[in-house]
Amino acid sequence: MPITPATATHSSSNGTAEAILLELVDEDGTTIGTAEKLTAHQPPGQLHRAFSVFLFDERGRLLLQQRALGKYHSPGVWSNTCCGHPYPGEAPFAAAARRTFEELGVSPSLLAEAGTVRYNHPDPDSGLVEQEFNHLFVGMVQSALRPDPEEVGSTAFVSAAELAERHAGDPFSAWFMTVLDSARPAIRELTGEAAGW
Repeated sequence: MPITPATATHSSSNGTAEAILLELVDEDGTTIGTAEKLTAHQPPGQLHRAFSVFLFDERGRLLLQQRALGKYHSPGVWSNTCCGHPYPGEAPFAAAARRTFEELGVSPSLLAEAGTVRYNHPDPDSGLVEQEFNHLFVGMVQSALRPDPEEVGSTAFVSAAELAERHAGDPFSAWFMTVLDSARPAIRELTGEAAGW
C-alpha cells in the first residue's frame, strides 16, 4: 500500500485489525468529525465522505466488480469498478487510486475527477444505510487485473448495452445507478458518444 501521511496512521504494524474511521461531513462536504465505519452505516446513517471509481478499457467498456461474498456490506452484488471511503485527512483522489490498487491490483492509466453526489440509500438485505457525500472519478485501465479475492468475487468489462441487460437480471449495489448516472457526463467525455454511455 502506498504510504502517505493519512495511510501511515491507519497501518497496523503488528497485524491486528484497527477500527476504521470515516470522515463525517456536512451537506456541503465540509469535514465535521469522524466515526467508526460500521457505526456510520447503522440506521439512520451518518453523512460521510466516500468515493466511486469508473474505469474503462480502450473499447469504452466499463469495468464492473462483484463484491466478495465475505464482505459484511452488500456481499455478492455487482457494482462500479471500485468504491470506498478516504481515511480522515486523505484526499479522495488518493483514496480512489489506493483502493483501486488494493482491490484490483492495477493503477489507472488515467484518473480524473467527475463531480460529487450526495445520497441516502438503505440496504434492505443488511439493514445498513449508505448516507454518503460521494466523490466520483472516471478513468482508464490498461493493465491486467489482479483482484484481491477477499475484496472482489469477480470482474467483467461491459458495454452500455451489456450493462443494461446485466442490471435487469443480476443484483447490483443500492448506490450503483445513482453514482453511474451522476458520472455519466464525465464518462461520455472520456469514452465518446459512440460508446453509448
